[in-house]
Amino acid sequence: MQKVLIPIALLFSVFIYGQEEATYTKRVLEDTEVDLLFSYYDQDGKNAAVTGGEGTQELTDVTSTIVVKMPLNNDDVLTVDVGISAYTSASSSNVNPLDGNFNKAVNPFNASSGASKSDKLIHIKANYEHSSKDRNKIIGASLYAANEYDYSSLGLGVNYAYLFNEKNTELSISGQVYFDTWKPQYPVELRDGFFDSRVTGNGTYSPNFTAFTDKNRNTYSVSLGLSQILGKKVQGSLFADVIVQSGLLSTPFQRVYFGDVNDFFIDDFQLADDVEILPDNRVKIPIGGRLNYYVNDALVVRTYYRYYTDDWGINSNTASVELPIKLNTVFTLYPTYRFYNQTAADYFYKKEEALSTLNYYTSDYDLSKFTAHQYGAGLRYKDIFAKQRVFGFGLKALDVRGTMYNRDNGLDSFIVSLGATFVNVN
Repeated sequence: MQKVLIPIALLFSVFIYGQEEATYTKRVLEDTEVDLLFSYYDQDGKNAAVTGGEGTQELTDVTSTIVVKMPLNNDDVLTVDVGISAYTSASSSNVNPLDGNFNKAVNPFNASSGASKSDKLIHIKANYEHSSKDRNKIIGASLYAANEYDYSSLGLGVNYAYLFNEKNTELSISGQVYFDTWKPQYPVELRDGFFDSRVTGNGTYSPNFTAFTDKNRNTYSVSLGLSQILGKKVQGSLFADVIVQSGLLSTPFQRVYFGDVNDFFIDDFQLADDVEILPDNRVKIPIGGRLNYYVNDALVVRTYYRYYTDDWGINSNTASVELPIKLNTVFTLYPTYRFYNQTAADYFYKKEEALSTLNYYTSDYDLSKFTAHQYGAGLRYKDIFAKQRVFGFGLKALDVRGTMYNRDNGLDSFIVSLGATFVNVN
C-alpha cells in the first residue's frame, strides 16, 4: 500500500532546438511517442511497522505503466500517464494475522492469508505543456488521480520555465497540491467487537485506542530550479523544494507497543497497545544539485547531491553517480551507485521503548536512523531512426535496468525494470 507521498523533485533540462527560419517554427514534439514501462520489485527485512517494528517486511510488487506523448500542434504537447501496481505483502497481511483460523499459530514473521495481503494501486496523470514561438518560455499544468483499497489521491500542478542566455540558462518554478483521503484500516485487535479466547497476558486486554477523526491528508509543494550550461563539457543545476503536509499523517494500521503497559499475546503474536500517532503537520525542505561532465564521446559523468531536513527531526544526505558508457552507436551501458543516510525522527521508538504518556510515537523504521547503499546497472538501446517497427510505431529506445538496495537495519531489496519508447513513423 502506498502510504506516503513521496516529494516530487523537479528535474531540470536545457532544451536545445534546431535553427529556426523566419517562416518556420520547429515543432516541440514531431510525432506521437509511447513509453511502455514494466518493473518487478522484491524486498525482505525484519522491522515491519505493521507489527510494531518487529516482523517480516517481505513484499513483491509488479508495476506496468504506459505514457503517451501527443503533439497537439507546433507548440503544445499533451502527455497521459496510466499505470497499475499490484503487490503482495507479508507485513500488511498481518493487519489481521488471525484470519478466523483458530487452528493456525500466528507470529509476526509469518504472513497471513487475509484480504490485506495484496492490493492494487491505479493512477492516471495528464500533463499539458505550451511552448512560446521562440521556445524561451514553457508553461504547463497537470492533473493526477490514484486509488487503492484504503487510500485515494487527487493532485493538481502548474509549472513555468524561462530559457535565456541563448538557451544556456533555464529558470523554473512549479507548484503542486495533493488532496488525499484515507479509509482507515486498523489492526484487527483494535476494532470494535474484537474477542479471542486465546488472548494471554497479565490482566485484561483493554488498549487505550481512539480511532482517527480526520481522514484527510493535504500536501502543498513549491519547487524552484536553475539549470546552466557551464561550458562545452559541463552542465549543472540547482533545486530547492518546500513541501507542507497537514491532516492524517499517521498510518492507521501500524502498531506500537509501550514499555509501561502489560503485554498480551495470541500465540507468538503480540497485540497492539496503540497505532502510531504522529503530528498532523509536517514541513519538508530538500535542496540539491546536479553536475554532468562530458569526458569524451564514450563517457559522461552524472553526479547528484541532495540535503533534506524536516520539522520532525529527520536530516538526510543523498549522493549518487551514474556513468553512461557508450559501447557503440546504439548501445549504452550505465552503472550507477547511490548513497543515503538519515537521522531518526523525534517520534521514533523501537519496540516497547515508547511510553503511553507520550503525545507522539511510531515504530516505523522508515523514520529511524539508517544508512543505505544502492547499486545498479542498465543497458540502453537507442535508434534515432526507429528502424524496428511494431504496429506502425518505430522502436526508438529500449532500457533494461537492475538495482540492489541494502539498509544497515536489515532491509534488502532489488528491482528489475524494462522500458521501451516507440514513435509514430506513419
